[in-house]
Amino acid sequence: MFAVAIVTLSDSGYAGRREDLSGPIIEELCRTDGFRISHTILLPDDKEMISAELRKICDNHLADLIITTGGTGFSPRDWTPEATSAVADRFVPGISEFLRSSVMPRMKRAMLSRGVSVIRKQTLIVNLPGNPNAVRENMEYLLPVLPHGLEILTGIAGDCANT
Repeated sequence: MFAVAIVTLSDSGYAGRREDLSGPIIEELCRTDGFRISHTILLPDDKEMISAELRKICDNHLADLIITTGGTGFSPRDWTPEATSAVADRFVPGISEFLRSSVMPRMKRAMLSRGVSVIRKQTLIVNLPGNPNAVRENMEYLLPVLPHGLEILTGIAGDCANT
């Protein structure tokens, strides 16, 4: 069972002015698909705080997968992709490209998401938007494919050419 950390980024949520709706959706869908939630946190849209939290989770191996929600748009405070890129060892552009292109026929604004997907050590980090509907749809595309990628990343499986 893979461990998942959920990092929600929202200034208004952090200040208690808005309820986090996206984090609980991610948690529910992950649990339903057999993932274990190891860590959840709500942070403000602060680049340094985000990077520090991602480093902590990866470097202490608190999760095999980190899913962030929020901070991927055009607002001057949306720093999630930059904070994630700052901690990356390797980039996984196919995940974010696929998610945007899959959702775009129904949600044209998906093209405005700047989310990235990266690997730090043996942890995969995927940025999702903050919109609960977009999160749910992205997770439906993401969850069926993740176990195989995580098996390769964590060393459980070694040969992906045979699948």
